[in-house]
Amino acid sequence: MLLAAARRRRISSNVCNRSNYHSLEDPDPSSSWTRSIRSSADLRRHRNALSLYAQMLRFGHLPDPFTISAVLKACAHAPSMPAAVAIHAQIHKLGHLANVYTQTSLVYLYSKLDGVTTAQKVFDQMPVRNVVTWNSILHAHLKALDIKNARRVFDEIPVKDVVSWNSMVSGYAKAGEMDLAAELFWAMPERNPASWNGMISAYIDRRDMEQARKLFDEMPVRSNVSWIAMISGYSRCGDVASSENLFKTMNTKDIFSWNAMISCYAQNGFSKDAIQLFNRMRKPDTNVTPDEMTFSSVISACSQLGELRFGMWIETHISSIGIEMDDHLRTAFIDLYSKCGGMDQALKHYHHLRKKDLVSYSAMILGFGINGRCDEAISLFNEMVKSRIVPNSATFIGLLTAYNHAGLVDEGQICFDSMWRKYFVLPSTDHYAIMVDLLGRKGRLEEAYRLIQGMPMEPHSGVWGALLLACKLHGNVELGEIAARNCFVLAPDSSGYYVILANIYAEAGEWEKAKRLRKVMVEKGLAKVPGCSWVEPKRSCGIL
Repeated sequence: MLLAAARRRRISSNVCNRSNYHSLEDPDPSSSWTRSIRSSADLRRHRNALSLYAQMLRFGHLPDPFTISAVLKACAHAPSMPAAVAIHAQIHKLGHLANVYTQTSLVYLYSKLDGVTTAQKVFDQMPVRNVVTWNSILHAHLKALDIKNARRVFDEIPVKDVVSWNSMVSGYAKAGEMDLAAELFWAMPERNPASWNGMISAYIDRRDMEQARKLFDEMPVRSNVSWIAMISGYSRCGDVASSENLFKTMNTKDIFSWNAMISCYAQNGFSKDAIQLFNRMRKPDTNVTPDEMTFSSVISACSQLGELRFGMWIETHISSIGIEMDDHLRTAFIDLYSKCGGMDQALKHYHHLRKKDLVSYSAMILGFGINGRCDEAISLFNEMVKSRIVPNSATFIGLLTAYNHAGLVDEGQICFDSMWRKYFVLPSTDHYAIMVDLLGRKGRLEEAYRLIQGMPMEPHSGVWGALLLACKLHGNVELGEIAARNCFVLAPDSSGYYVILANIYAEAGEWEKAKRLRKVMVEKGLAKVPGCSWVEPKRSCGIL
């Protein structure tokens, strides 16, 4: 089986040269084969490791336990169960089953490919076990989320190393047993940086930044991994100020810490700060070169600001410094160009994607939607579903936006109803806002109001604002007052809602109400804010 696989696979010229060397010149060819196979496995070239192993057999060289351990590791990661079964049978034939390294590799292999049951059978038959063997079966139980048996194995380990302790602590944390994880963590005879970072990450995953910060402050030695974990944790919780303070405190900032802070700004709506930090990062004194992740966050910031010119400069700059335009970057550019009206550029990137996934499809559907190209949005959605890619919340934002721009109320309602019934996507407040806007623009104000009343969650100001705008469009004072009152409560510092209601009163000839409302605006210190465009072609952040 393995020999057939080797014949089908084309071996590169350097491998062929190595094979000739093994067969003709090397005084210990088996050792050279082992080094080559282990090197491929360590470099994650798992299929190549399997091919080398098959070639080794073809040249008549018998594997030793170290060769077998390396190739079993490759089988686990390839993954290849047929190859694993064939090698296991060969191990039995060669008499290597009694070797502790070989059997440990088998435990690891079956825990990855066939579950804990087979791994446990191999483990139980082992006459000799080392700490790596125990850690492998412990990992198998933890991977199967069998915390009870994992703890049993942990307690039975004769001599535990730091990996044993870290694995069990991590297992408790993933199971949500943070009290037990903390108890075990503080009971550890020694802790390495992975121990501390693992517990910090566990608290961050549970949004418990207070406990994460407490551990972070108690760490004897902090690596950049620790700092970046905390910066990212605060970012996920929306605490940009704490992320900033940590970033400024760091003595040595590598590319990952810069990326974490730029991403923090971009993900939390501080787009200008993200671009400014990017420009600061590019200065010579930082000794840091932007990479794909940097540009992805900066493109996202440009998209939020409508900074088309700076985004176009980013694309040119990426090309000039030789960074490959991968699918992740292309999808970010699709989002940018779509939101800025550059659908031709967005389509160019879309057609160059190596693999179209949920994110890229959703970005293009939204682009078509906000640019009034409803038919193309619907067509792309149908193509996506035929490709067996399940739509998510963002996909339906784009599709409903397309129906809204086209004024297709009935089609929009069918789409809205199908979200949960057909695709099991719960509508969010943003989906409701689009539907309220769609119904309202068509004059179906009572229907829009009933939709708001039936919402399973509290509507935000965008939902009530959509109804308020529709009431202005159709001159409905009664519902306009209801919508405006809710907007005043949800967004008390926004003057726009007061202005819209005042205009509704004025257009209905209710001058006294309009006058009183404008007086309230003056008393509250609210001034009418002039409109601004999403796309800013005349002003640009950065170096342009």
